[in-house]
Amino acid sequence: MKHIRNFCIIAHIDHGKSTLADRLLEHTKTISSREMQAQVLDDMDLEKERGITIKSHAIQMEYNFNGEKFVLNLIDTPGHVDFSYEVSRSIAACEGALLIVDAAQGIQAQTISNLYLALENDLTIIPILNKMDLPSAEPELVKDQIVDLIGCDRNEIIPASGKTGMGVDDILKAIIERVKPPVGEPNAPLQALIFDSVFNSFRGIIAYYKIINGSIKKGEKVKFVNTGASYFADEVGVLKLKQEARDEVFTGDVGYIISGIKDAREVKVGDTITTVANPCNAAIDGFEDVKPMVFAGIYPVDTEDFEELRYSMEKLQLNDASLTWEPESSAALGFGFRCGFLGMLHMEIVQERLEREFNMTVITTVPNVSYKAYQTKGEMIVVNNPSDMPDPGRIDYIEEPFIKANIITKSEYIGPIMTLCIEKRGSIVNQNYLTADRVELIFEMPLAEIVFDFYDRLKSISKGYASFDYSPLEMRQSDLVKMDILLNAEQVDALSALVHRSNAHNLGKKMCEKLKELIPRQQFEIPIQAAIGAKIIARETIKAMRKDVTAKCYGGDISRKRKLLEKQKEGKKRMKQVGNVEIPQSAFMAVLKLND
Repeated sequence: MKHIRNFCIIAHIDHGKSTLADRLLEHTKTISSREMQAQVLDDMDLEKERGITIKSHAIQMEYNFNGEKFVLNLIDTPGHVDFSYEVSRSIAACEGALLIVDAAQGIQAQTISNLYLALENDLTIIPILNKMDLPSAEPELVKDQIVDLIGCDRNEIIPASGKTGMGVDDILKAIIERVKPPVGEPNAPLQALIFDSVFNSFRGIIAYYKIINGSIKKGEKVKFVNTGASYFADEVGVLKLKQEARDEVFTGDVGYIISGIKDAREVKVGDTITTVANPCNAAIDGFEDVKPMVFAGIYPVDTEDFEELRYSMEKLQLNDASLTWEPESSAALGFGFRCGFLGMLHMEIVQERLEREFNMTVITTVPNVSYKAYQTKGEMIVVNNPSDMPDPGRIDYIEEPFIKANIITKSEYIGPIMTLCIEKRGSIVNQNYLTADRVELIFEMPLAEIVFDFYDRLKSISKGYASFDYSPLEMRQSDLVKMDILLNAEQVDALSALVHRSNAHNLGKKMCEKLKELIPRQQFEIPIQAAIGAKIIARETIKAMRKDVTAKCYGGDISRKRKLLEKQKEGKKRMKQVGNVEIPQSAFMAVLKLND
């Protein structure tokens, strides 16, 4: 046990976590040069395409140091704020963390939030200054920032480069010397914490765990404490680049178990594994439940595929524990699911993964957040969907969730960023200068305002320099109204939204204009209206396609032409009464990007 080290890599997005992990794997000869490729741990197609890590990836390395053999369990984590739940789970399985800071960009918002996560779990922090090979690197300046943040010694900061492989030896040495080995009782009853799981279509569900006490043997009967279900451990082993089977996995190790579990609901991340023969007294404190930030409906394009979609969602939830969902139905779209996501990127990734991994084409409704509506009788209703909203006459007041936004930027962009946050109904709480030209701004603002395009606009205003991170606060009272979109006088409930009264006119107008562009012309005229209750606040009209019925009339009396036009008009009127308007999927998606 004293030769085991469990550590993870944390940093802001794009600070070079996966590239540095590649160098560590190369240096410890875990991966042969033939198997080597850029960001080797990112094995999902989506990760490779976008160049971001979505899932945490665990891998075991072996390293000889001073004539002794050490086992190093590395977990590479995502950097984006939408996947912070992955980071919190990875941290629970480690004793140390490599905090990577880009030598050119310095400390960003996500660096700070991930650091606090690690400190809460009492991890040993090893600060690393990455991308030292860049000409724009400012190592001395960034070192000052790190010292201010962590309070460590300047000599403890390791200069490195994931590209050239500089400083890799020093990092491995620091891991062995500074990170504490795992503590646990090898002879005690088995306690293993599940921190991740994946679905394999041939072998069923594979659970990843870290053994806190005891050991697990192949063929042993094991029990999941929270669900109470017991299984035979068909295969146990450790995680190399491929899974490597072992007869026994010991205390402190990070490994996997295959036990032929078919049902996705039986494996819960944060559960404890123990043996049936010698069970443990209590479960390990797992992770806190995930708090979804953004809600959207996901519906199958064909209603017959509902069960298939449910099956796909269950399998996806295994692999992505931050996804929450429950069934719901809609008048326009039939049966589907109400899903909770951690942010817009998370929603986009889930949609993509459903299409790629499970061949499910889905319709996504306009994302929104969860509100609380208090009725005049004193009842409280949780409103997840605009259609759940009670009648305005029965509502006393509505509360919406607020967040604390943490923005780090260059001082020259303070003005535009403040304007943006105030436009989004934010109020500034604090402003402090980290260095002469880097400022930390702290705002309190409604969560609903950052759901759509806030992050994109922040990036474009600050030319990509601003970094953003948020944490939930409490619910606060607000003046909210339900805005409906009517097409041909029929309500489209997938486009309904809860908005602040002051923004309603503006947003309604934009939505109508956008839909006018996207909905193809029909044989009859289509009015597009935005309404609050019975009051219409914006309107656009899609003109009808018309055949030139007077083309064959050469000269002659005007009354003949008029008769033909009147006849056409009557026909259009009839069509309008019975006609249906098809809304393309692009219209649903474009409504999300209104301010582009």
